[in-house]
Amino acid sequence: MTTAAGEAAAAATERILHDTLYGTARGVVVDSPPGAGKSTLVVRAARELVAAGESLMVVAQTNAQVDDLADRLATADPELPIGRLHGSDSLPDPVLDGHPSVMKSTKAGDLAQQKVVVATAAKWAFVKDVEPWRHAIVDEAYQMRSDALLQVAGLFERALFVGDPGQLDPFSVVGADQWAGLSYDPSASAVVTLLAHNPGLPQHRLPVSWRLPASAAPLVSDAFYPYTPFRSGTGPEDRRLYFGVPSDGSGPDRVLDEAAASGWGLLELPARHTPRTDPEAVRAVALVVRRLLDRGGVAVSERGTSPLTADRVAVGTAHRDQAAAVRAALAEVGVSGVAVDTANRLQGREFDVTVVLHPLSGRPDATAFHLETGRLCVLASRHRHACIVVCRAGVAELLDEHPSTEPVQLGVTVKFPDGWEANHAVLAHLAEHAVRWRP
Repeated sequence: MTTAAGEAAAAATERILHDTLYGTARGVVVDSPPGAGKSTLVVRAARELVAAGESLMVVAQTNAQVDDLADRLATADPELPIGRLHGSDSLPDPVLDGHPSVMKSTKAGDLAQQKVVVATAAKWAFVKDVEPWRHAIVDEAYQMRSDALLQVAGLFERALFVGDPGQLDPFSVVGADQWAGLSYDPSASAVVTLLAHNPGLPQHRLPVSWRLPASAAPLVSDAFYPYTPFRSGTGPEDRRLYFGVPSDGSGPDRVLDEAAASGWGLLELPARHTPRTDPEAVRAVALVVRRLLDRGGVAVSERGTSPLTADRVAVGTAHRDQAAAVRAALAEVGVSGVAVDTANRLQGREFDVTVVLHPLSGRPDATAFHLETGRLCVLASRHRHACIVVCRAGVAELLDEHPSTEPVQLGVTVKFPDGWEANHAVLAHLAEHAVRWRP
């Protein structure tokens, strides 16, 4: 860990906690890059509020996030009375059974004596007839739609909103064009709508990513966070990835060696328009993972030295059918235990090595879905050591043939950088670490 990074992160955290505990504004907003310690900040803020004599509610967006926060809180302070509010059809993770201080219930009234009560925004929306909390913490606030915030806003007086502005926008199953530009657009994120109505709220940012290595932070910062830059908490020599088994000279092995040396690797297949579940690209992903595990990888970091096991590897895709195809291909080559999922479901998770099937690989067009800035940002920012991208050649030309044609909406803040620009920036960097391979 670099001293300057640690000092910058500590100073930012103290300013955030001061505004949260002693400020007079109804909300405090914290922007965080990938792996900057959002959960650590939430846990510390909750504990300090309790130490100051407060009780509080915590809002997260998924049951997995809620269980993780409850587990972290109970681990950090085994004596802290925690309530896990849940739905009757969504039982908490059994890991919480190991914490005697965690009480679980489907009714908020049963948890009234707990100092911290944690639940999803969807569950909080059904809570009625309770005394409002003075304080709330909203985790992953950029994943929360503004209509979800409206449903729970009556339950608290002041709130700390923590989230990553570079991640995927809240998901909506219907079109919301008719509300575009309006301050009450229900499809906008909770933070965007909050600031539209309360522009004077204190805003902070965490300046250091403890996940991304020194090889990745500059690219991710420049490509996705140009106005809120951040640095890696580690230096170029603090992390290393090496293999006990030498390369066999194949494309997958050569791209693994490149990624181990530089932190990035691009396995480039021949240009071709393909189905979304491109069999060659899917098999290439599976072979990269198979060789990654076969070669006895070892990860060295500030946390120590550990073998690269399947649970520390992830495969990221844009679509669920692609993820299903990759799982089937991995099973064919005898690999199990690797996380394989879409960018939406990998948000917030961390691995030593990630293998990514590029969203634009083999496509004949570049749609708004595939150019979504947050999707590429999530896929490129899950790793602690290396990221390997599998992609067909020709994406740069595809981008040039499909410039952004999205209509300009009055009153809507232009998201910068757009997906077109971010994709070009990432591709230009990956081109320096490309291994061309014809399967």
